[in-house]
Amino acid sequence: MLQPKRIKYRKPHRIKHKKQTIKGSTVCFGAYALKSLDAGRITNRQIESARIAMTRHMKREGQVWIRIFPDRPITRKPLEVRMGKGKGALDHYVAMVEPGRIMFEIDGVDKEVAVEALRLAAQKLPVLTKVTVRPDMIKF
Repeated sequence: MLQPKRIKYRKPHRIKHKKQTIKGSTVCFGAYALKSLDAGRITNRQIESARIAMTRHMKREGQVWIRIFPDRPITRKPLEVRMGKGKGALDHYVAMVEPGRIMFEIDGVDKEVAVEALRLAAQKLPVLTKVTVRPDMIKF
């Protein structure tokens, strides 16, 4: 599972991202990419299951880049505990995703295989997505 080695604050406040992303909105490494269309939190388990779905469909051919990293800790109180008594213990890590963020990139496989692999990965994620192509790969 993906998680940071160390973090600055152990229990940060909750934040909501609604703005359009500027950083990480272009396809850099691969030919095909999965882009987010809305904001949300993606857990380290969801990222890992999407990666497994892609690589299994591609039969370990080509290359996959993960452009998001779960670096934000999320806390949770135990079940059936009364309100108060402080903030809960660290439960898992999430990646905050804004609209327009490139999450996964693929290269080294056919277009049909890449699109299907990204579609299978998108089913594992809690945000709306679309498949994009690197601009110099588009044939006129």
